[in-house]
Parts: sequence; structure tokens; C-alpha cells
Amino acid sequence: MSEDIEVIPVTIDVTDDAMTAMAGAMGGAEDGDVLVVSVLGGGCSGFMYDLQIQTRPDDDGWQFISCDGITIAVHDKDSKQLSGITLDFVNSLMGGGFKVINPNAQKACSCGKSFR
Repeated sequence: MSEDIEVIPVTIDVTDDAMTAMAGAMGGAEDGDVLVVSVLGGGCSGFMYDLQIQTRPDDDGWQFISCDGITIAVHDKDSKQLSGITLDFVNSLMGGGFKVINPNAQKACSCGKSFR
């Protein structure tokens, strides 16, 4: 079953802290690996972000954004929800992690990992 999706060009901003964290995480990655940013159903607000280091997808339907030698991949199905996001990395007493700032979200959880 195929459904029509609206595909828009993806732009992503990456803070200096996130760039440093991505470089550290990708340091042991294989050549050709990318950071895949996607949207999954779930979380306390309806959707949640998923960030994974994977082999670069070679099938159709992906957009690739290059940031200082690191490639970020976003599938077309997630383009409307993810275009314009800012990836940040925050440290807290409970540990550090990536935080997504999404101007497209109607509502976001305080954890920064879930949105609607």
C-alpha cells in the first residue's frame, strides 16, 4: 500500500556542541556511514526522534545533508516534520544527549525527544 507524501527539501542546523558530539560518535564509524535522523511513532507526545549511525542508504527516497565532513540522512517520508530542525547536544546532571529543536512541532515534551 503506497501513500502519497509531501516531500520538501530538508535543511538542518547543527550547533557546535552537537557537531563535537557527532564527530566523537562517528569517529569509529566506517567510511560511508551516516547519521540517520528519523521520526517514529510513540513517545509522550505522539512522535519521537530517532538518531542512528548506519551505512549510507542507497535506495531512493533519501536526502543527504553534509555538515563539516559528517553526512546526515533524512528519508523523504520524514522531510516535512524534520526540515528546519536544529540538532543540539546538552549536558545535564542526568547525563548528556542530543536534543532536537523543531519549529514544526505543535507541542514538544520537556525531554526534547518527543513531539506532536
